Amino acid sequence: MKKILFVCHGNICRSPMAEAVMQYLLKENNLADQYTAESKATTQDALGHGIDARAQRELVAKHIPYDRGHRASQMTRSDYDNYEYLICMDEENFADMNRITGGDPEHKEHKILEFAGSYDDVDDPWYTNDFETAYNEIYRGCEGLIKKLTK
Repeated sequence: MKKILFVCHGNICRSPMAEAVMQYLLKENNLADQYTAESKATTQDALGHGIDARAQRELVAKHIPYDRGHRASQMTRSDYDNYEYLICMDEENFADMNRITGGDPEHKEHKILEFAGSYDDVDDPWYTNDFETAYNEIYRGCEGLIKKLTK
């Protein structure tokens, strides 16, 4: 089974939303037996916390199932070897992820919107309070990744 890791600052908003969306899309596209998605943080800021209630509301509104037992965890150097894709939400996450992994010789590290043909960031809804826009951007990125996986 190939593994996809979604990464954001605290692992309570964007990356768990991406994990849930990707798991949903993998199932919808009959890829759940080949790929799985998980999520982690680049920082220790919210370790042990569940998914932000506003992110949960957005997932529920879009009928996307999610792991209600999710607890934020931080990525480590060994994650580079354990995942085929390491996908972050913004430029700051990308730099932090690259620092944690010690580089990207196998070109596994990406920003999520690359898969939607953009190098834009998914702004952190913790600060913007715009969970709908974050969700929509994450969904577009995940759809693009599904297209790449099914080529």
